[in-house]
Amino acid sequence: MTSFLNDHPMTHSCGALRESDVDATVTLSGWVANRRDHGGCVFIDLRDRDGITQVVFDPSICKSAFDQVGELRSEFCIAIVGTVASRGAQKNPKMATGAIEVHTSHLEIFSTSETPPFLIEDGIETNEALRLKYRYLDLRRPEMQKKLRIRSKASQAIRTFLSDNSFDEVETPFMVKYTPGGARNFVVPSRLNPGSFYALAESPQIYKQLLMVAGFERYFQITRCFRDEDLRQDRQPEFTQIDIEMSFISEVQLQTMIEGMLAKTWKDTLDVEIPTPFLRMTHHEAMLKYGCDKPDLRLDLTLCEVTEPAKDCGFKIFEGTVKKGGIVKCFRVPDGKRLSRSALDALTPFAKPYGIAGVAFARVQDDLSWKAPFAKVFTDEARAEVNRIAGAQAGDLLLFVADKAKKANTCMAAIRTHIGDKLGLINHDEFRFMWLTDPPLFEYSEGDEKWVSSHHPFTCPRPEDEDKLLSDPANVLARAYDVVLNGVELGGGSIRIHRADLQGKVFEALGISAEDAEQKFGFLLEAFRYGPPPHGGIALGLDRLAMLMTGAQSLRDVLAFPKTQKGTDLMSEAPTPVDKDQLAELYIQNTALPTKGSDSSENES
Repeated sequence: MTSFLNDHPMTHSCGALRESDVDATVTLSGWVANRRDHGGCVFIDLRDRDGITQVVFDPSICKSAFDQVGELRSEFCIAIVGTVASRGAQKNPKMATGAIEVHTSHLEIFSTSETPPFLIEDGIETNEALRLKYRYLDLRRPEMQKKLRIRSKASQAIRTFLSDNSFDEVETPFMVKYTPGGARNFVVPSRLNPGSFYALAESPQIYKQLLMVAGFERYFQITRCFRDEDLRQDRQPEFTQIDIEMSFISEVQLQTMIEGMLAKTWKDTLDVEIPTPFLRMTHHEAMLKYGCDKPDLRLDLTLCEVTEPAKDCGFKIFEGTVKKGGIVKCFRVPDGKRLSRSALDALTPFAKPYGIAGVAFARVQDDLSWKAPFAKVFTDEARAEVNRIAGAQAGDLLLFVADKAKKANTCMAAIRTHIGDKLGLINHDEFRFMWLTDPPLFEYSEGDEKWVSSHHPFTCPRPEDEDKLLSDPANVLARAYDVVLNGVELGGGSIRIHRADLQGKVFEALGISAEDAEQKFGFLLEAFRYGPPPHGGIALGLDRLAMLMTGAQSLRDVLAFPKTQKGTDLMSEAPTPVDKDQLAELYIQNTALPTKGSDSSENES
């Protein structure tokens, strides 16, 4: 085998050969995708990461290679030497290499293969748990290789852009000090410091701010982050973050830099032009028009609030909700006859997981009256005002949800996307970016009965809101921003606080005492005593970016070796218990630890 590789280095990939290569002698390597015996000759499709080439074993060309071909089975790893020939009228237009085939003069079998547990081809409907167990086989499939190679190409484009714009790539620690608040940390016991633990960094937030104090001015890092939280399709316990921080910049300057980076990434990776600048939308406008802070702008339909006319409309459900401090949200669907009565009735069970009791609907008639179960009790004045606010026209459908603002908005945002999908109104080949700006600096925690930071306690308030920090925290807006793509938050960031007096006010508004602040963030606050520059940054999820670029349905499809929703690796069977000696070495008592396999849902993906 070694002499073969020395004597016959690979000349082409399996996706490279064309009619211009006819009569060339080539060496190809890869895996047997399939084998076909046509009597006089045997054909195989040879596959590598770049494509497939048809290879012919003809006894009249090479008897020894033909005699060997009977051994070949699916997924054998082989190399062949042969001559490129035209397929003439037999060309296959569905293959990039369909105009040629290679007539073999030498076959080298590197290794054999057992029958794989599933077909190594695109579009398989194999259970995902089985794919994850045999991930190395799943990754051989062309669609999986394409996704990971797009991710790789995107990473290279990002690095190139940032390097070309004078950013320094600086690594920060994975094992850091545990600080309460934010996402739950994974903790790592320290053998050298008995009873003490590191936390795995959920973000380099504090360290990148320290780099600004250190004078680096432009920092970036494509880094792994860790969060011990409940998982779903767009979450993993370990994920990759494009982390960026800049000194002496405004929000718009930073956002313009990120727009340039994303435009280059899409162009270099997908050859897609992304128009800049991106649309900028305030948090208030997004909630009013779309019910969420990450609207999908590919769907050209908006929501509206009709609380004012609904408060005295005659319909008791709406009136009662408004009296209790709730809102009435409305969604206009043009040409509403496309939605059947059964589809409308299905909206109520669709809304229940969002805590909504029911979805009301009305069909707008030619005279702008309504056909609805509650139409008779709804006053003419209120109906006319709802029609005006919603922009209702004859033939439209109006949907209504009445509840507390957060519930009503969340539910209506989901209904908007659901109906857009159902009616085919979303162009899934389109990329629509936007910036969400001016979100609230604080949110009220009902459980804790106090104000908490919507982002992190170093986020700067708008200058015009600084006087409200202690007197009116509900109406303080942040110098924060999210970049959103097709209804998915790609990343978020903010301008940071660098003034000690302002930081003290924010801590006070959050109920963080000087002692607590020193315990949690002491080394950062100490650094801020030595001339911190004004600075800001952003963190974008590389996994989410790759998922959207490739059209994948789950983050797991753009990660080489992902975890399941239970945080397990089905291939390596991690996590596993450790023995008593290992625990003792770490000064951890082996008490009430579950045994391996005690969770019957371990294989859930």
